[in-house]
Amino acid sequence: MTVEIDQRRRVLIVDDECVITDSLVTIFSLRGYEPRGVYSAEEAITLLENWQPELVIIDVLLPAMNGIDLAIRIKSEWPQCHISLFSGHSATRDLLDEALKNGHTFEVLAKPVPQSELLVIAGRLFGEPPQSSLSNAS
Repeated sequence: MTVEIDQRRRVLIVDDECVITDSLVTIFSLRGYEPRGVYSAEEAITLLENWQPELVIIDVLLPAMNGIDLAIRIKSEWPQCHISLFSGHSATRDLLDEALKNGHTFEVLAKPVPQSELLVIAGRLFGEPPQSSLSNAS
């Protein structure tokens, strides 16, 4: 007998805005993913040492270590992990430019990112067919 949870796709959400993190964890869970949420880059690194997701969705502006520096570290230490960044701040451009100078290229989705767009990104990454939108999630 196989355990269903072993076949669920792992997704990590990293955002210091608890409401966003918790909402995305719920949305991904309702879609059959195995999501976990943390509120800082440091928490993400600690979690990644024992639990490797296939996708990490990261807010760019985080306290202490920013999301781009976290993404660079993830690419270095867990290269099989896919990364999606999002931000609602204009300061993101400066961080992206600095990363580019060091050979790191990232696309950043503009906040607020519709839940459907994140689900499409995850579905495309995992080769899953498109799903209809959730009726009660926001």
